[in-house]
Amino acid sequence: MYVSLEQAVAKLQRGEVVAIPTETVYGLAGDARHAPALKQIYALKERPASNPLIVHIGQMAQVNDWVSEFPPLAKKLAEAFWPGPFTLVLPAKAEVSSVVRAGEPTVALRMPAHPVTQQVLKASGLALAAPSANKYTQLSPTTAAHVEQSLGQEVAVLDGGPCDVGIESTIVFVAGEQWQLLRLGMVTLAQIEAVAGCSASHCETVATPKVPGQHVLHYSPATPIQLFDHRADLIAFSKQQSNSAVLLFGEDAPVDVPSFVLPNVAQAAAEKLYETLHKMDALQVKTLLIENPPNEADWLAIQDRLQRASHKLN
Repeated sequence: MYVSLEQAVAKLQRGEVVAIPTETVYGLAGDARHAPALKQIYALKERPASNPLIVHIGQMAQVNDWVSEFPPLAKKLAEAFWPGPFTLVLPAKAEVSSVVRAGEPTVALRMPAHPVTQQVLKASGLALAAPSANKYTQLSPTTAAHVEQSLGQEVAVLDGGPCDVGIESTIVFVAGEQWQLLRLGMVTLAQIEAVAGCSASHCETVATPKVPGQHVLHYSPATPIQLFDHRADLIAFSKQQSNSAVLLFGEDAPVDVPSFVLPNVAQAAAEKLYETLHKMDALQVKTLLIENPPNEADWLAIQDRLQRASHKLN
């Protein structure tokens, strides 16, 4: 069910949930201070209550509404990467809902860059919990149509076009002067280190919090995935497995099954990754044969998503 910006804002203010676009993926949004909305998010996604939600804010000043401590290092990172695909995990104020925190002593905050999301945040006056608008562990949505495919037509969707980052945000935990990278994203480790002025540490004095995206099986299409380090091995296997589809990076190759090619630039490939996997999944073949991307720093987040998407739970 598609809704206008005004309708989306009204629904959110009434405590309902709405799927909204962000630059990373579409999020299933609800008032982050309204327990029934938070519980509806978990129910619609079939998400375990032990998995925290990211709170989306529109202004830096809102950070202090949620955290008990905003260390200088965290502020420096926020100033560098907000608005954008970057999430900070910080000590939560005692009054922050245990539902949004999933019982953790921390809260995850992000200031999204998508202009439609910013309009929703400003017009509603709310902070919004907004995990990806899909069933838990399934392939994330980067278009409004993907949301409907996963959650059904009864869920309200604000269509803001395709997401231009295409994979979920980088997540960093800050404790005092220490920081940890908890989820890979398109804000890279090297970029974070350059701003922080120091390398990541293990924050030994503080327990590492749980954050979204850490499940071994995640971001997964319905069709099983098989990854290949070498293109020649993939092509040879595709000749044996005719009921398959192929995904390559950089250049096409002659194969006898449906094939897709993503750019050999990480940012451009990330933008189209989930959209391409959705298209491949729709073919209803037996297996998706995927070439591993280059083993380089810029590609680590894409490698992470493909590894989790291909994981087999025994």
